[in-house]
Amino acid sequence: MKTLKYIIGALVSAAVLSSCVGDLNVTPIDPALNTPDKVLKTEADYFNLLAGCYTGFATSGYKGPNGDPSISGLDGGQSQYFRGLYHLNGVTTDEVVCGWNDAGMPDLSKASWNADNTFVMSFYYRILHQVAIFNEFIRKANEATIDLPKKGQWIAEARTLRAMCWLHAIDNFGNVPFATEESSVGSTAPKQIARADLFKYIEEELTEVLAGDDLYGYAEGEYGRANKGLAAMILAKLYLNAEVYLGKAEGAGYYQKCANVLAPLVGKYNLHTTSKGTYTAYEELFLADNHNCKEEIIFAIQQDGVNTQSWGVTQYMVFASTGGTMNAESIGISSGWGGLRTTPQFFDYFSESDDRFLFYVKDIQDKDLERLYEAEKKKYDEDLAAGKNPEPIKPYEEWIEGKHHTKDIADMGKFENGYPLMKWKNMNSDGTPGQSNGFVDVDWPVYRYADALLMLAECELRGATVSGGMTGKAAMDAVRARAGMTPIALTEANILEERARELFQEGHRRSDLIRFGKYTKGYNWSWKGGNVNGQDIADHFVLFPIPNSDLNSNSNLVQNSGY
Repeated sequence: MKTLKYIIGALVSAAVLSSCVGDLNVTPIDPALNTPDKVLKTEADYFNLLAGCYTGFATSGYKGPNGDPSISGLDGGQSQYFRGLYHLNGVTTDEVVCGWNDAGMPDLSKASWNADNTFVMSFYYRILHQVAIFNEFIRKANEATIDLPKKGQWIAEARTLRAMCWLHAIDNFGNVPFATEESSVGSTAPKQIARADLFKYIEEELTEVLAGDDLYGYAEGEYGRANKGLAAMILAKLYLNAEVYLGKAEGAGYYQKCANVLAPLVGKYNLHTTSKGTYTAYEELFLADNHNCKEEIIFAIQQDGVNTQSWGVTQYMVFASTGGTMNAESIGISSGWGGLRTTPQFFDYFSESDDRFLFYVKDIQDKDLERLYEAEKKKYDEDLAAGKNPEPIKPYEEWIEGKHHTKDIADMGKFENGYPLMKWKNMNSDGTPGQSNGFVDVDWPVYRYADALLMLAECELRGATVSGGMTGKAAMDAVRARAGMTPIALTEANILEERARELFQEGHRRSDLIRFGKYTKGYNWSWKGGNVNGQDIADHFVLFPIPNSDLNSNSNLVQNSGY
């Protein structure tokens, strides 16, 4: 472990609490000294600034989970980067509904959000905030007057991670305010870039980084650091969705480019297929020690229940998916938040023989209900023996009435309506819990090799020639085999459903549904459009609106159509 001071420079508040990003220990700095001209004195100072860039993906701010968020005016938990990503790319789809009545949350499930929605605004500003941090790092590194032997590598990392932010911007918001390290800081409001122009910018950035020698190679470097595998996945995602970003006519030829970019990953990465026995190999990818699955995880946002604590990232995925009668202890946490459940339409994609069938269904519920009933009976007997007059306990069959989760979601606000998801657990692969039951150790696998294989399958279906020693059909079959499933035909429906089964709750579902033309029309799920059975929604919902707060402060911006 390297003990590092952590500074962000003029754009971000001083770091005043110890934290950790992977193997980067963070120690406090006197806020009075926290200006770039005073603290960027050594090579280590610049590396600490880069560490701060990574920290922006792992926490809401630089003062711990309960400290001030790095963006004032936003809730620190709700505005965390990857929690925001999932709000907009999971809660707005068939994957889940959220039972909370926080202002703006039901609107995500019902597709009734507007330009004042808190969750839309939070992720919008979080993306731009991260871009600003990377711009500042690149600017300061280029201006450095001291020798920085790893300057090229660090800048390449920052450019790659900034490109990931721009990918999220182009995918969720389309036309956004644009700035680079060459833009003036604070003097003029940024101009809006057209979606097609942002596409070209991201493509040029990543193509240059991949062609150079500065970035870590494929599957090389420290776990959790940007390398060519990450750069390739970001570029491949851009190409895969080119018809959405550029239009069908101009974007049709990019499936071959997508396949070409992914080809070098074959052989450099592998599916994680060896289980330690307590959980399946697939489950191990989402446990507290999933950092041991480096052969498959191309890039991850690291979490640590002691040193890197956040109300977002996987903390949100684990806690929000747990509640009610669920045995929180078996998931490695103290108690759940009772929020996320899957829709019946999404649930129907899975069979019980699939290793990815990770839902709180009746047989699991029965065990938990029996456990709770026995505990209540024991308490009754103890109270009776102590001379108290406890309320008589109903017979078990009467006691359990209304306590089972139902498949259908008649009431979105009731956690018992819909099956909770049990993909993420704060448990180690040997069956022991994480370091803390209050904060999780589970890393967020932003990109996995399984996703790359399914992308190759889709490219082949769209007419691309897949190279690298594996056909697209074989790639999809390999993903299914790891889950204990047999091969299936290479069709649009099968690929979309396989992506649902393999990648649920990882932030890809919305863009997949849009790319396959199933997001606004042609496929409905519970509470889509505010209807309990689901209904079609207007096409403008394929993009989120530019927040009114930014439109009002920047006259260069034009709202997305339909808002």
